Amino acid sequence: MVNRIISHELLAAAKEYPVVTVFGPRQSGKTTLVRMTFPKKPYFSLEDPEVRRTAEIDPRGFLNELPDGGILDEIQRTPHLLSYIQGIVDKKQSEGMFILTGSHQPALHESVSQSLAGRTSILTLLPFSLKELEQYHKKFEPFPCIVSGGFPRLHDKKLQTNRFFNSYVQTYVERDVRSLINLQNLGSFQQFLTLVAGRVGQLSNLVSLGNDAGVSSTTIKSWISVLKSSYIVFELQPYFQNISKRVMKSPKIYFTDTGLAAFLLGITDGKQLSRDPLRGGLYENFIILEFLKAYHNLDRRPDMYFYRDSHGNEVDLILKRGSRLFPVEIKSAATFNESFLQGIERFKLVAGAGRCEGGAVLYNGDLQTTVRGIRVFNPFKHAGVETLL
Repeated sequence: MVNRIISHELLAAAKEYPVVTVFGPRQSGKTTLVRMTFPKKPYFSLEDPEVRRTAEIDPRGFLNELPDGGILDEIQRTPHLLSYIQGIVDKKQSEGMFILTGSHQPALHESVSQSLAGRTSILTLLPFSLKELEQYHKKFEPFPCIVSGGFPRLHDKKLQTNRFFNSYVQTYVERDVRSLINLQNLGSFQQFLTLVAGRVGQLSNLVSLGNDAGVSSTTIKSWISVLKSSYIVFELQPYFQNISKRVMKSPKIYFTDTGLAAFLLGITDGKQLSRDPLRGGLYENFIILEFLKAYHNLDRRPDMYFYRDSHGNEVDLILKRGSRLFPVEIKSAATFNESFLQGIERFKLVAGAGRCEGGAVLYNGDLQTTVRGIRVFNPFKHAGVETLL
């Protein structure tokens, strides 16, 4: 079993709060994480029909069997328990009593925020990062890594990638979507998923997506909201604070696992991806996702943006460090070219050099250097992205 980086934050949070809640996509390893971190705590999966029935019929009796707390897995199945847990922890005044996990549903986030406000620390667990995958692989070939993604079970059991994702889409994605909305046309939704995968790294255009999927832009907005709440996709917002130029204000959409995006696009191996027109978008998705994982694993708010003005000048990623900005350019090319620096240098002129810190170009080659104050390296070969946070 892989030691998850976030386990340090999980232990620290349990020493400060009576409840710790771990959210994340299905199959991201939440159950394994909490059981490995708290091996002596009683464990109950609320996906189990008998356990769930007991919790629904007699919530007080169910929780009375846990005088010192315990692990309640997939709490979204019985959200009414949260109010009873509130009463218990208020009475006991003890840290680290309950460890909860949840996979989806906006209502669950709202219930946790309302019932356990000030009583719970909330962590987000995404699939394996590159640092965690090092426990399985001594070195990485970027494109095969992008195609396989980071779901723990796929690596732990050495599963066939295509079969895993086919099952994942049918078992989790479509089921969760059906539980959240009245999905009348599964075919249109499946087509929509593929369209989103084909537009990773592009500005979100609800009207265009709706036209291509044959549904309204209102429906597309609802579907994207569901994918976000189910941790299938995330949005990267544009940076425009104190920028005088006209900038784009639509977000970009990325997948929380590039293996799933590649599967939806019919890309089955690294060689195929290396020749595919979408390789740049998926490479960018993977690297930006690495930053998102790094922030979550440190229990820090992901202060991440991108920049693009009306003339097409763009920086793939802007990291906000207090009042300072750190621009990052991402390239899938294996050969470094000084033109890779142009977007960062233009952004520094627009934002003001006094507000920017260095910058970095992350690309797919062997060179590791610093050019005009901008670091250049391959995150698959040199230390990942954590050193840039």
